[in-house]
Amino acid sequence: MTEHEIWLTRFFNDYLAGVGNALLSLFHQAPAENGRPWVNYMVMQILVAVIIMVLLAIVKPKLSVDKPGKLQQIFELIYHFVKDQGEDQVGHEAHEHIVLFGTFFIFILISNLIGIIPGFESPTGAIYVTAGCAIASFLYYNWIGIRKHGFLYIKHFLGPIWWMAPLMFFIEIFSHLARPLSLSVRLFANMYAGEQVTLVFLGLVPFAVPVVFMGLHVLVACLQAYIFMLLTMMYVGGAVAEEH
Repeated sequence: MTEHEIWLTRFFNDYLAGVGNALLSLFHQAPAENGRPWVNYMVMQILVAVIIMVLLAIVKPKLSVDKPGKLQQIFELIYHFVKDQGEDQVGHEAHEHIVLFGTFFIFILISNLIGIIPGFESPTGAIYVTAGCAIASFLYYNWIGIRKHGFLYIKHFLGPIWWMAPLMFFIEIFSHLARPLSLSVRLFANMYAGEQVTLVFLGLVPFAVPVVFMGLHVLVACLQAYIFMLLTMMYVGGAVAEEH
């Protein structure tokens, strides 16, 4: 079934199809058969990235210690929230990973919330987007573990009892490989289901009733962004921890 194009995706396909096909060719993919390579979740990811860059471009020149603006205060609240959570989960090394944690939180939060705006969709309602975030988290924390411990990082997969190490190794490997699946499916399922429920009630009942579901959707959107960030912090904390 052909995906329904939102207005922004239609614009991309009408005027930027060549760019989309060129990007596909970079990854050795054939051009779109229907001549419309852009899909909603791809366009919405670009929009979210642009929104984040615009917000940062607005707040950076106006940074002030004495009289911070409202936007600066919001970013400072997010920074301190992420910093405090990171220190709880990772410890004193959390500051090295604040950029990643904050990026995940802000990107996923805006991606989750943007679908509430009429004419837009949440990119996190597509499994490809959540899987990409989950794989990035998985690769990052393992890379951090290897960078800190070197070959000894393998001890994280062997357990505390030496004679059970072979069994624990396979159990831990499967456990770690399941993490990207868990991260991606949890986020995708919650956001997809939330949007569909809201859309169904918008079409069936007066606007006042769906507002309740929209409020619930906002709550779930914030919670899922937090959970994704928190789990990533826990994985990084486990990767940098010393095994005894």
